[in-house]
Amino acid sequence: MTDSTTTTPSGTSFEPHGGRGPFNAAFFQVMGPYLEWNLRGRKRRVFAGLPREVVEIGPGVGANLRYLPAGGALVAIEPNRYMHSRLYAAARRHGVQLDLRERTAEQTGLSDHSVDCVVSSLVLCSVQDPVAVLAEIRRILRPGGTFRFVEHVVARSGTPTRAAQRILRRPWAWTFEGCSCERDLAHFVQAAGFESVTVDRYRVHTPFLPFNTHIAGIATA
Repeated sequence: MTDSTTTTPSGTSFEPHGGRGPFNAAFFQVMGPYLEWNLRGRKRRVFAGLPREVVEIGPGVGANLRYLPAGGALVAIEPNRYMHSRLYAAARRHGVQLDLRERTAEQTGLSDHSVDCVVSSLVLCSVQDPVAVLAEIRRILRPGGTFRFVEHVVARSGTPTRAAQRILRRPWAWTFEGCSCERDLAHFVQAAGFESVTVDRYRVHTPFLPFNTHIAGIATA
């Protein structure tokens, strides 16, 4: 496998924190198996039959590489450079050709209508502008291409989970570099102008209460 050169565009608006950046890279490396155990059922359905080349926004340390076909290729849009060494190592383990681009998801740098599939998991919670990211995904997808997502979202009003999200939103965002536990991402995806959207709402059971309400689905361009 040949690793591509990582580039940083002048317009990048994400600057990893010198303390929280390494912490998050280590956190997701250590907690990866636990998170995967909670999410793998939905991921297996949503990520089934991925094409040989996939674009992933915010792949982190490479949790979703296992869902790519053997010998597949990943264009990784990952602005947090502290994730990069672990992502390269995961790509080597899974035999995936990695094209790593240190860019934000709002500006991937990819051409219009140039890709068949974009995936994300636990990412739209952290981007600065989810509406702009979804517009960018639509821009780069070919007609009939798919955006496949597994994300945590805001809980229903009046529930204990919603109360926890409200109370913990600031320390949660600080710890996880801007992650919001209060975004109605199902609404954002459904309003983004895709030809069709299927969304499955579900709940996982973890000690991380603000994290436990989720959606998974496929949007077709």
